[in-house]
Amino acid sequence: MEKLNLNALRVFAMAARHGSFLRAAEALHVSHGAVSQRIRQLEADLGVVLFDRTPRGVSLTPKGRTYHAAVEEALAVLTAATADLSRSGHRVTLHLGPSFAAKWLMPRLGAFNARFPEIALTTEVHHTPLRRNLGRNEIALWPERTPAPNPAHHLRRLCRIRLVALCSPDFPRPEGPVETATLLSFPLLQDSHRRWERLIEDSGHAGPHTLLNFDRSALALDAAVQGHGVAIAPTYMAEADLRAGRLVGIWRGPAPSADHLFLSWSRHHARETPLRQTVAWILSEFGVEAAA
Repeated sequence: MEKLNLNALRVFAMAARHGSFLRAAEALHVSHGAVSQRIRQLEADLGVVLFDRTPRGVSLTPKGRTYHAAVEEALAVLTAATADLSRSGHRVTLHLGPSFAAKWLMPRLGAFNARFPEIALTTEVHHTPLRRNLGRNEIALWPERTPAPNPAHHLRRLCRIRLVALCSPDFPRPEGPVETATLLSFPLLQDSHRRWERLIEDSGHAGPHTLLNFDRSALALDAAVQGHGVAIAPTYMAEADLRAGRLVGIWRGPAPSADHLFLSWSRHHARETPLRQTVAWILSEFGVEAAA
């Protein structure tokens, strides 16, 4: 146990967050082999298998999930303590998904920086919801159906998720909104949420179907911009492309889904100005009033 080191825990936590050794390596700017070797050594030191390896990727074992929760909690304490040593305290970290970062945050970043030049906004991208407690100047945004209650956090619902089908203005299609059967006859650009497959199943449309699969919503939307087919995504993900005329909406889901987009931040640090201002800005972008 004396061989255990903080860097090994950091690598383990990153691999668990991303569900992939390769993505963890990209986030840490090291090689895939370095991550794999570090995880194997950690497992050997602990005498426990932390990840199940399959041809499709890695997933935490039951003991790995328990250990991951403890490691994230410990790293959060260290992160918060380190942040508290900062003189300025004006760095705010957003924990969010990669497509949300690319499609919602990036188009607004210039306006945020102009309004709050003293706040250094940074992002930490996750492929699964962040489950540890948030520390000083940390904010998490994530879609969920029913978030687990956490007394350490403030939680606000930003919006109910409503899906829209989008394509390039030049994509050949009938004028105006299209019926579901017509929609499903187009080349369909699908991300890891597999919304097209669920819509096909729910509608009973027999096909044939042309599905092009991407691992991220942002990539599917970019493929739609390039005219490769029709993407489906939450409305807030496509706002910038719709405003710029790169995409047009041709179909809307008949009803909102049961999922919502949530915002959370630490209760303990809620009065600190950079965090409070950033939270208020995000709420305002979704038309949600800040609490008095």
